[in-house]
Amino acid sequence: MTIDVKLLRDWDDVARDADGALDRARQPSLFDRLEWHRLIAALGGVSGDTLVARARDADGATWLPLLIHGRQGQPHANWYTLAFDAIGKRSLKPLSSIVKALKDQLDMLSLSPVPPNSLLPSALRESGWIVREWAATVRWEVDTRDGFDAYWSRRPGQLRSTFKRKAKAAALDIVIHRAFELEGWAAYDQVYAQSWKGDEGAPAMLRALAEQEGAAGTLRLGIARQDGRPVAAQLWLVENGRATIHKLAYAEDAKALSPGTILSHAMFRAAIDEDAVTHIDFGTGDDPYKRDWMDRAVPLLRIDAYNPRTLRGLAGAARAAVSALVRRAARR
Repeated sequence: MTIDVKLLRDWDDVARDADGALDRARQPSLFDRLEWHRLIAALGGVSGDTLVARARDADGATWLPLLIHGRQGQPHANWYTLAFDAIGKRSLKPLSSIVKALKDQLDMLSLSPVPPNSLLPSALRESGWIVREWAATVRWEVDTRDGFDAYWSRRPGQLRSTFKRKAKAAALDIVIHRAFELEGWAAYDQVYAQSWKGDEGAPAMLRALAEQEGAAGTLRLGIARQDGRPVAAQLWLVENGRATIHKLAYAEDAKALSPGTILSHAMFRAAIDEDAVTHIDFGTGDDPYKRDWMDRAVPLLRIDAYNPRTLRGLAGAARAAVSALVRRAARR
């Protein structure tokens, strides 16, 4: 079967070439859509040249979107990207054709966070790259098809007790916005500015994402207020039976109220019983509090691949091998 490989360097060219195949209607995951990558390119705070490698055969197309710095490649992604993988038809032959073609362009590829079932490591090895992969972080997730009450009954006793004690005393007013509203977004900004978190990475992109997903009906922006003052905020997206928690924060001086716990209880209940989601994930990171709300941690990979046809690729592979030996020796 003939596989056509094309290297595209502009998102308008990608759009013309894809002819709708990267639109919402045909890509169930946010991170696989053209509109997501346009947001990153315009507002995501990334640098580098765009390179989208596309392979097409009679059965469909595969895309691998990258940012290029000299002869090094990385994902076309930023800190809001919760998963990175090939897009479209995920099978070994077209993906191998893509990474084989990239050997003429690059000395090294560094990709993350890659799901554990990705074919990228196999495709890279099959195409002659020297590959190192390891679990760089995790994604916590839970299945919720049996309803909120069953889900809640499985949570740790301390979490359920904290909610029961605090919810009545705090008397928070909770609103979950399902469309973008200036009042709700101002409340989110206010909470985030008063939280323990640092500066938002790309606030204009996050707002544009909220506007985009609000128009699409997937936005769930939860705001908890005490006496009219916003004290906790969470940004979820709900689509195709899946809810993803993208952002959460609470005002540091309201910590004693447990506003994050109270708002999370309302958000989980709404997602499970009103939106009827069957799966929820908590984004990336192994923060201890996520264990209370989730059931399992899924490893997310970092893949470093070195091109053995170039001196820089071989040198990079050698440095990586030495570093790995040093780390193993230090653990003994």
